[in-house]
Amino acid sequence: MNFWTNHVFASSGPSVHIAPQGLFHIWHLAITNSILFGWIGTIVMIILFIWIARRITVKPKGGIIQFIEVIAEYIGGTVEDAFDEKARAQKYVLYFVPLFFFILFNNLLGLIPGIGDPITYNSTALLRPLTADFNATLAMAVITMGLVYTSSIREVGLKGYFGHFFVGSLKNPFYIFLGLIEMVTDLTRVISLSLRLFLNISIVEIIVVVFAWLGHVIAPFTAAPFYLLDLFDDVLQAFIFVLLGTMYLAIAVNHGSAHSNAKDSLTETVLPERIKANA
Repeated sequence: MNFWTNHVFASSGPSVHIAPQGLFHIWHLAITNSILFGWIGTIVMIILFIWIARRITVKPKGGIIQFIEVIAEYIGGTVEDAFDEKARAQKYVLYFVPLFFFILFNNLLGLIPGIGDPITYNSTALLRPLTADFNATLAMAVITMGLVYTSSIREVGLKGYFGHFFVGSLKNPFYIFLGLIEMVTDLTRVISLSLRLFLNISIVEIIVVVFAWLGHVIAPFTAAPFYLLDLFDDVLQAFIFVLLGTMYLAIAVNHGSAHSNAKDSLTETVLPERIKANA
């Protein structure tokens, strides 16, 4: 994230800040360096994608526009493949594809040299990657899981949603116990989603800064392998966040139709065979 320009030659050690730092206030709301950078990144991303949208043609011309199209189609296809019904899945493509690009774009902006401590405002780092702020990743996880819960209940109903936690007969206490554990585990997904993104982005940032500091005058060479790792990690973490959110939603939504098909199969196939066997 922060490149070797981040106090590479500091004798006291590398400067790394995990927590976001406040810059100024709007009314009573504290604006941190990660919020400011997130605003800048969002504005740049909106302008970029408006520019790309106006240049998309039926026949691809290559370049960055086709590259973005390929990525969007791949993420959209991944979302659609997770659902049993494609028509139902297409509604959620409109959320998960932009979410992927939002996370990826903010991750990649952190690779720009000078982001972090080198640029300061009142002795505070002016810019900090949004996804290296736990508050931001937590907000994204809350919104995503909020969509998962509300959409699941809307699609399969309250009974169907809670039913997907219980895989067996409720007459068996063991299945009830497993279902309750699944419900508790489901509530922890907000924390796991947010922590996974935050920690992976922050830890790689720290690794890059440390090896840049250790290299001193040859910092570009000592940090370059980890800088490439950072690039790979930025793409991977954006994909994992979207993939997990999609799977959480698809599991709950698909349960209704899968459960119905299982009951039909049991009625039409298993019971007649047992009746014939008993006869």
